[in-house]
Amino acid sequence: MIKKILIPTDGSEYGRSALEYGIYFSEKTGADIQGLHVIDIRLLQPPMISDISGTMGLPLYQEFSDSLEHDLDEKAENVVHTFRERCQAAGLTPKVIKITGIVEERIIEEAKTADWIIMAQRGERVRRGERTFLGSITESVVNLSGKPVMVTPAEFHPIKKMALAYDGSPSSEKALKLSATLASEMNWSFQIIIISDDRQDAVELGKKATTSLASLGVTGEISVLPGRENKQLINFIQKGAVQLMAMGAYGHNKLRRLLMGSTTSYVIRNSTIPILLTR
Repeated sequence: MIKKILIPTDGSEYGRSALEYGIYFSEKTGADIQGLHVIDIRLLQPPMISDISGTMGLPLYQEFSDSLEHDLDEKAENVVHTFRERCQAAGLTPKVIKITGIVEERIIEEAKTADWIIMAQRGERVRRGERTFLGSITESVVNLSGKPVMVTPAEFHPIKKMALAYDGSPSSEKALKLSATLASEMNWSFQIIIISDDRQDAVELGKKATTSLASLGVTGEISVLPGRENKQLINFIQKGAVQLMAMGAYGHNKLRRLLMGSTTSYVIRNSTIPILLTR
């Protein structure tokens, strides 16, 4: 099912955890690993350079721009080297590249030939206009890549059981098919979580999920929890019953997300286990 995994990396602690999950899945599935380090071109543009030089009390000269570009390239080489060494230590031969561009755009472009993307929950922070792999970059990749994206936490833990947050939406139906098939192939226990205060709604969702599972020839436990989706999902995750949570990404319309916030963003920001997202 998984033949190639793309892992964007910035060399941070969270990035190393993402690589550990990539190695884990590669060993389980035989998938190839591609590492990607993007030198953010926005760091080399005049406004950002002006911000940095001003913060450091330095005059803005071309020499400073050249020095910054050299430092970023040197750091990129170290990140790529460390990534490759870790894979080789695990007996894998990865393809690892460094490129310059807008981070999310280059990830999406490279993802065209991948089956999965594994991204760190947190990334290295920039002094001004902080951007991490979490937030707008992750949302852009999930929405535009058309590929499953797994967002990983700070620490790696082997997976024995996974769950799916199910709300009956098209994206959660897609997540159900992906996660149920994955759990079956990996021989993991599988659980579906439905969160609803409406008993009838929960019953209907349970029937729909059962029908979908039956069509795939997969069995799984179905649990119904009351309350708000975001809080209940994090509470469930913190109990430690599963080591991987799947969900349909950004399922609500834009207006509702502006008014109530995004369950997807809240969960990936606060989860202590990987979140597998489908769009």
